Amino acid sequence: HILLIDSNSPLMEQLNFFHDHTLLIITLITILVGYNMLSLLTNSFINRFLLHGQLIEIIWTILPAIILLFIAFPSLRLLYLLDETNKPSLTLKSIGHQWYWSYEYSDFKNIEFDSYMVPSAELNEGDFRLLDVDNRIVLPNHTQIRLIATATDVIHSWTVPSLGVKIDATPGRLNQTNFYMNRSGLFFGQCS
Repeated sequence: HILLIDSNSPLMEQLNFFHDHTLLIITLITILVGYNMLSLLTNSFINRFLLHGQLIEIIWTILPAIILLFIAFPSLRLLYLLDETNKPSLTLKSIGHQWYWSYEYSDFKNIEFDSYMVPSAELNEGDFRLLDVDNRIVLPNHTQIRLIATATDVIHSWTVPSLGVKIDATPGRLNQTNFYMNRSGLFFGQCS
């Protein structure tokens, strides 16, 4: 996929497919409009039937509405898929702080920890600058996971692009989303 990270969840795969679908429609529209503009600039003939035509006006009014439907229906389907919460096997609570995140595995007793970004001066060989943390979240793959996000001070955004997950952590509110990982690996996200 062009300019998109490899997906690791079914939701991100659907987002990639929707991106490609919409890009194809936009490309076809751009080519058609560009061809018509080039044709108008290079053509010196005037067709008297095109100056006042009821049929052509109906066509160029209805055709864009039909094209918008081809974009709207897959988009609405995807919005409902992203918001659907299946039966989660594991719940992770994420609490955003000014410069770090706190995590709690809600299904187990007393498993909670803070996750700080590793300073650039303390990075080891192979670590990623501004992405690596001292305590990573460990989650199982092929498992439906619910994420509950909140914050203590300001609005944060918990995001992992390869999972297609981005959720706002707002002080005083609980937001929830879910995700499913297709394969194991090390996946990075940032507060954006």
